[in-house]
This record gives sequence, C-alpha cells and structure tokens, in this order.
Amino acid sequence: MGHREQYAVEPGKHVSLKSVDPAYKGHHESSDAAKEEIEENRKKLAELQVLLWAEKKHSLLIVLQAMDAGGKDGTVKHVLGAFNPQGTGVTGFKVPTAQEASHDFLWRVHPHAPSKGYIAIFNRSHYEDVLAPRVHGLIGKSVWEERYRHIRNFEQLLADNSTHIVKFYLHISPEEQLERFAARLEDPQRNWKISDSDYSGRPHWNEYMAAYEDAISATSTASAPWYVIPSNHKWYRNLAVSRVIVEALEELKMSYPKPQVDLRDIRRKYHSALKDEKSVKQK
Repeated sequence: MGHREQYAVEPGKHVSLKSVDPAYKGHHESSDAAKEEIEENRKKLAELQVLLWAEKKHSLLIVLQAMDAGGKDGTVKHVLGAFNPQGTGVTGFKVPTAQEASHDFLWRVHPHAPSKGYIAIFNRSHYEDVLAPRVHGLIGKSVWEERYRHIRNFEQLLADNSTHIVKFYLHISPEEQLERFAARLEDPQRNWKISDSDYSGRPHWNEYMAAYEDAISATSTASAPWYVIPSNHKWYRNLAVSRVIVEALEELKMSYPKPQVDLRDIRRKYHSALKDEKSVKQK
C-alpha cells in the first residue's frame, strides 16, 4: 500500500476526523529521524517538476486547508518550497471582496488554475465558501450542498484538462492550535500573525469539524482526492505531504520529450564552431 492510501478519503465514504489522531507520527520518533526522508522527497519533487515542465502534458493543483495555525504556510515553505518558483504559483483565498461576492463563488478561483507544465498551490481555496459561511449561519444546507456539486464539477473539469489535483486537510487538535497561538504571542517575528478572528473561531471548533467532515466527504473523488494529514507534529506533516505529492507525480509516468532538432547536426555545428574559435585564437 502506498502512502497516499494511508491518508486518503475514499470516494463515497464519510470521513470522521475524530478517528484520525492529529498527533500520529508513524514509525519516526522525531524530526531528526525523519529529516533525511523529507529532504529526499524534496529532491524528488524538484526533479519531478522539471519533468512536468518539460513534458507539458499535465499540471498540478495542490489545495491546502486547515484551521488557523494548522500549518498551511509552513507546508508551503518547508515542502512546496522545493519547487522552482518560475513554474509555481501560490494563491490565498480570504474573505471575498465586494466584486468577488457579486459573482458566483468559483469566479475568483478559475483564473488561478494551473496551465500545462505548471503547479498551482491554493493556500485556502474554494472550500472556504462551504466552511465559514456555513458555521456562521450565512448559508443554509441547500446552498452548501449545491456548492459541493459545483465544486465536484469544477474539479472534474480541471481533471479533464489534465490537471492532477491533490487536496490536503492539515489536521491539528484544538490544544495544539492554542499552543501555536501562544508561541506566536511570544515570538516577535510571528506575533503579527495573531488576530481576533483566530480566537473567535475557537468556540465554533466542533461546528468547523462538522463542516470539514461534510465538505471532504462530499468532494473526495477519484479525480480530486482529499488527504487528511495528522499535523500536530510539523515535521510529520511535512513528511506525509511530501510523500503524497511525490507518489501522485510519479503516477503520471512522465518522460522527457524527444529533441525537436537533429542532435548530430547540432553537435557537428558545435564542434565546427569550437574548432574555428581555437584556430582564431592560435593566430
């Protein structure tokens, strides 16, 4: 069994986040023990991106969702930072602007989907529109269920255009979230990230878990699977996410395209030019 199956939400099955231990860390006992494997995965990601770019038959969309302080930014930095930024775009979807809210909820998302050869990372995503509005009573069940249908169709459209989609829910406990908030308060380089909305969401933790469970269960498909990643241990989160993406890209069985020029002719021209250059220097 590959690592993806370990974290994947099977299509048609209802996920229970209570059944997933956010402190799980596999057979590794510490970040030091996992460091070598994480770095090896990062190296593979860089190599696979080159293949993706060269072949230009596929694109990759990575969706990151989590509660506040769940590790989305850390995942972008410590795992997805292995990708060459020239072929990678990161987009964050926060509260819709007035213009965005005047359109359908997917209007602002589609322009950021990756073209062939590229990687797009959504740090928060179109799933925000079936989470916070539901928890805070801004939409009813009929609306969020209709949005699930639109999301499935949207993601299938991307998949039909050779976009490979992997979606991660970074699962932390409420206790871990509070510890991370406390650490931010004590760190001058991070306490700017604290906001009132962070703490205001904590009383609604159970409602958010219910919203995530329903959204993940309704939209985990063969073309756009969800992966629930135990994320209390940041190093294990990095290990698990890197494993899943490596396996997903390897499954594409990419190869370098054949040269579009006659290499023998190019070599002859190169050697001829080199010979002429040496001749000029000798004179």
